[in-house]
Amino acid sequence: MKHDAPDHSKTRFGYAALLGRPNVGKSTLLNAMVGEDVAIVTHKPQTTRHRLLGVLSEARGQIALVDTPGLHQRQPHGLNKRLNRTAAAVISEVDVVIMVADASSWTSEDDRVADRIRRFEGPRLLVLNKIDLLADRSQLLVLTDKLSALLEPAAVLYTAASRKDGLKQLIDELFLCLPYGEPVYPEDEFTDRPARFLAAELVREQLMLQLHQEIPYGLTVEIERYEQEARRLRIGALIVVAENRHKGMVIGRQGQVLKRVGSRARARMAELLGQPVHLDLHVRTRAGWIDDERALDELGFAD
Repeated sequence: MKHDAPDHSKTRFGYAALLGRPNVGKSTLLNAMVGEDVAIVTHKPQTTRHRLLGVLSEARGQIALVDTPGLHQRQPHGLNKRLNRTAAAVISEVDVVIMVADASSWTSEDDRVADRIRRFEGPRLLVLNKIDLLADRSQLLVLTDKLSALLEPAAVLYTAASRKDGLKQLIDELFLCLPYGEPVYPEDEFTDRPARFLAAELVREQLMLQLHQEIPYGLTVEIERYEQEARRLRIGALIVVAENRHKGMVIGRQGQVLKRVGSRARARMAELLGQPVHLDLHVRTRAGWIDDERALDELGFAD
């Protein structure tokens, strides 16, 4: 049966950036909107370290959602400075900017993000997230009035991303803000990142969940081996730490921490990639990599 070709004068396509300070729920919101685990999520700030693209496809068009590292004031290392530059640069490359804020907590870092966003000349949306954590919803009205005057957004949306509340209204408003155009990405594609990248992030996610204090911020993960075998995928991942004393903490007594990280990351990979995975983990010290510009380049942190 022959179908008419889609009329791209009626479909919409565009890029929308999710911006905000660390830990306001940008990555949780991205995953909820796309319906896939594009970005890793933990309770620790600065979990997102890369610009990530999540693709939402519907009959009315396609939204390319760009998740960014949280804009933050404290920049003790070269890595932190790069994360801020990555987030700030996205503003000039998108059609719509979405400011995501924690409805229960407005800080000076939010002020800095809002100051950047209000200079954006295209449509702006304001998302007040985590409304499920509010004891008194009446404070939303005060915050909404204040931020509407500051940002002049096209719309203010209220979401609880972890519960997937408020997503339909947000997606509807986003489509209204996008230009008309033909979708760019295949309908079955939910990110432009390769599977190797997603595998590395799943290992880092488990490291951040299992380790405490400053250790997770001084490590990164590289995929050294990624081979399709007859019945499974074989992946070799290298965990790079910035200080030698952290190596033993990552491995744990009798290797228990590394085993736990490997087991949980392997299960997440198998679910995401749709096949059994054999995962080998190794740990190596690369002293001071978080302040080494060359190391940051080599480890895949775009500037």
